[in-house]
Amino acid sequence: MKVEGIVIVTADWERGSHYAIQICEAVAKSKNILVEVKKEDYDLLINYGEKDEFGGVDIPQVFLKLEGGTMKHVMTRTPVNEKGMPDIEKGIKMLAEAISSA
Repeated sequence: MKVEGIVIVTADWERGSHYAIQICEAVAKSKNILVEVKKEDYDLLINYGEKDEFGGVDIPQVFLKLEGGTMKHVMTRTPVNEKGMPDIEKGIKMLAEAISSA
């Protein structure tokens, strides 16, 4: 299926959102795909996002918008390295691989 865009759900209060945006923008630029940033879109998160054991959702979450409007979840939060720091390169690789396999 063709990827029409990258959708990221963020929140101003979530400090890690800017790392996820950085990942999405880097991949979007290299793949020539649009990025859509949605602030606290809980409807999208509830319908398509990853939920915890209590049914709650985390922010940020990244999705691929596929042909026909289908949403595919790619990642919740930014991956971290062995030191617990944000791993931007790993996130870029995860998102690029998800696009390639879509």
